[in-house]
Amino acid sequence: MTAALIALAPIIVVLLAVSGLFSAAETSLTGASRGRMHQLERDGDRAAQRVNRLLGDQETMIGAVLLGNNLINILASALATEVLTRTIPGAWGVAIATGTMTVLVLVFAEVLPKTLAILRSDDVARFLSGPTLVVVKVFGPVIYAIQFIVRKTLRLFGVKLDMETDVLAAHEEIRGAVEYHHSEGAVEGRDRRMLGGVLDLAEMDVSEVMVHRKSIDMLDADLPIADLVAQALDAPHTRLPLYRDDPENIVGVLHAKDLARAIAAAGGRTAGLDLMAIAREPWFIPDTTNLKDQLNAFLKRRSHFALVVDEYGALQGMVTLEDILEEIVGEIEDEHDAAVQGLRRQGDGSIHVDGSVTVRDLNRAMDWHLPDDHAVTIAGLVIHEAQTIPEPGQTFIFYGHRFQVLRRQRNQITALRVSPPLEAGPG
Repeated sequence: MTAALIALAPIIVVLLAVSGLFSAAETSLTGASRGRMHQLERDGDRAAQRVNRLLGDQETMIGAVLLGNNLINILASALATEVLTRTIPGAWGVAIATGTMTVLVLVFAEVLPKTLAILRSDDVARFLSGPTLVVVKVFGPVIYAIQFIVRKTLRLFGVKLDMETDVLAAHEEIRGAVEYHHSEGAVEGRDRRMLGGVLDLAEMDVSEVMVHRKSIDMLDADLPIADLVAQALDAPHTRLPLYRDDPENIVGVLHAKDLARAIAAAGGRTAGLDLMAIAREPWFIPDTTNLKDQLNAFLKRRSHFALVVDEYGALQGMVTLEDILEEIVGEIEDEHDAAVQGLRRQGDGSIHVDGSVTVRDLNRAMDWHLPDDHAVTIAGLVIHEAQTIPEPGQTFIFYGHRFQVLRRQRNQITALRVSPPLEAGPG
């Protein structure tokens, strides 16, 4: 019996080694960087191409690897049990064989190879991609049959699982990776905000970033031409809506460059200029348009300015290409921008903030995490949470911050004091 044990020992060692390769393949392939694999494949790396092919049907790959791994482990355990039960008859032989193989499989076929695969996921995945592809081809039909049985069984319990089921959306996977690397110190805060801004474009509407109609610089088209030109030159913006009779009645958009060309063509004289002939047709968009679609529309139309209306056609505000870009890169200021002190830091760590400052801008400036799902501005957030329009002096605690109303003008909160995150603030 000792001779049989010595003869089978190399076979068991080989089986454990193969099981270790299966374990390493499973861990490395599921943990490999898809971005790096795609880049390597574009550079002509055949191993990376095999990895991407395996990841294209990840469920089948994992199933085939697990099937092969279980077959090897069961075979190794069966051989060891067969030999030891002949040497030590009875339950003791089975117990010793079970304990010995459990330790050997756990250490050499599971923990050791998986630890190596975690440390060098990309390299191990590329190295084992060839053998794994062979295993998938061999066990593929069996895995498809198993998947069919599993889905039919789950359907009996009301769980519908399609072959194309995606467990994690790509955007959320990217966002999670960015947040993780930021917490590890590998991604700077500014870079994290920029990457997050790109991902947020499809989830935000233009109503969240537009300039409200009360803040739009407009020109009355019925004013004398000299006054119109003077106001246009004094305005800090190059594109100015023209209205007639009522600010809601926008009849055109005047571009400062078009106005300058017209004045130059008239020899510097403003008398006789027809601004309506110079003005461009206004572009109206619904307030429910998401930022990603609007960014594409700006690029397609080669236009940087749009007026936002609600479902009734009433003017709500305006949005520019710069407004959307600022959601990615942060505030963009030039030499003509007015210095608006919307946020003022105080010595005690709190801030004084204008009610019109957006929640998103405040979060970016202070690295806070106030929600912006129900309100665009800080004033709107307080009103939404308080379910009333507070009076000056009233204080509220929301989302771990203390909000104190400093000033109110009619039904509008114009200034607040916001504390830094409280140590035990409620969520």
